[in-house]
Amino acid sequence: MSLLCVLAPGAATTVQASARDGWRHVGVARGGALDPAQATLANHLVGNTFDAAVLEIALGGPTLAFDAPIRMAICGAPIDAAFDSGDGVRRIVPNGRPVALPAGTLKLGTIRHGLRAWLAVAGGIDVPVVLGSRSTDLRGGFGGIGGRTLQAGDELQLGPHAAPVVAAEPVAPHWWIALDPPPTDACLVRYVPSSHAQARPLRDGAWRVDPRSDRQGLRLGGDALPSLAESLLSAPVAPGTIQLPPDGRPIVLLADAQTVGGYPRLGYVIAADLPRMAQLRPGDAVRFEPVDADEAERLRRQRQHELTRALIAADARRPSA
Repeated sequence: MSLLCVLAPGAATTVQASARDGWRHVGVARGGALDPAQATLANHLVGNTFDAAVLEIALGGPTLAFDAPIRMAICGAPIDAAFDSGDGVRRIVPNGRPVALPAGTLKLGTIRHGLRAWLAVAGGIDVPVVLGSRSTDLRGGFGGIGGRTLQAGDELQLGPHAAPVVAAEPVAPHWWIALDPPPTDACLVRYVPSSHAQARPLRDGAWRVDPRSDRQGLRLGGDALPSLAESLLSAPVAPGTIQLPPDGRPIVLLADAQTVGGYPRLGYVIAADLPRMAQLRPGDAVRFEPVDADEAERLRRQRQHELTRALIAADARRPSA
């Protein structure tokens, strides 16, 4: 049995996998990796199925010890990573490619130019399937490792896999695969507006990410939009819904969104752009651009094509196990 022992948990590391579909009618969030494409790519690089459980890392990563060789890959925002086989020598571990590591310690440090990265290990993180997914539901307190973030002392069992044959040094190819580098300027987010009076004016705001944001929703700060004292019946909401609370500062719902809400809805962030919001740090600038449903669908297909090309490129370059 292969184990990853958590020596330090990182700022907010969770086990995530595919979304928990089919349970929203009883109030269960979809959840899953905030950027499914990045998690899929990381899994593909190490030979896992697309829905194998990975570690979703925010801000700063964990330190993991293992007593057998592993094959791993990190995708998403660039993160400092170093390996120590026990000899005290720090060896840099690159991102965006499969890396074979002998037994030792992997220290994942600070995320740069973004907020989140995804670590896949061959075999996947072997946690129980709950309601069709291995993902952690932090609000519900189930899935993953006890429905919570990692803690020091946790032991993460890996699923069946062929252990790589490596010597005392990490083995990594010179090539790498990257999707969606984090924006260096204000993040452009396209949305399909609703019929609400403030749906179009949303694009004129100078918005910044509020520190209170989490996996449930991205809160925005800036000049408040007029918010009428509307009393709405609760209605279904989903990841991507843009809500307008009474303070006039929008909230974009993310993967752990509740299933119903009573705030007015300004529209819906398109599927192609929703993963960008997973990389936004407190204080980052956001600007909105309205599009119609046809353009949203075109961009969704384009995003899927980009992922497919990345997977094909990885297959062409990845060395055999």
